[in-house]
Amino acid sequence: MSTQINQEQRINIASLEPECWSIIMSIETHLSKTGLNQLLRELIKIRTSQINKCVFCIDLHTRDAIRLGESQRRIFALTAWEESTLFTQEERAVLKLTEEITEIAKKGVTDETYQQVKEYYTDKEIAQIIIAINHMNFLNRVGVTSKLRV
Repeated sequence: MSTQINQEQRINIASLEPECWSIIMSIETHLSKTGLNQLLRELIKIRTSQINKCVFCIDLHTRDAIRLGESQRRIFALTAWEESTLFTQEERAVLKLTEEITEIAKKGVTDETYQQVKEYYTDKEIAQIIIAINHMNFLNRVGVTSKLRV
């Protein structure tokens, strides 16, 4: 039995609401100017997009990460980061936070996860990480809802 997937984009929010889209994208512009590691931001984007099944964002941010020097091996292991030795403790703390925020309805963000992140990052960096994760979740939801495709 073959299932045909409708590949047609439903709506182009950026073109229909350019002023709003500009505001949304200004968050990304701001985050790119912070001291938050660029490759870490790409790992956040990829992992969030994997969880949310946003094919457009997975493709885009995987390519961006590779362009920035991320290894394909680490990107391939990202879905199983908890079992992988390829990620630092700092990255693991952020990836755990990424998963808990992305799946916030399951159990919220645990104190244990938050304390792990606090071991490695300042309050300002944590604020930037939280914004980055939530911004990516927003973009994923737009992409999935509108059927944004590669």
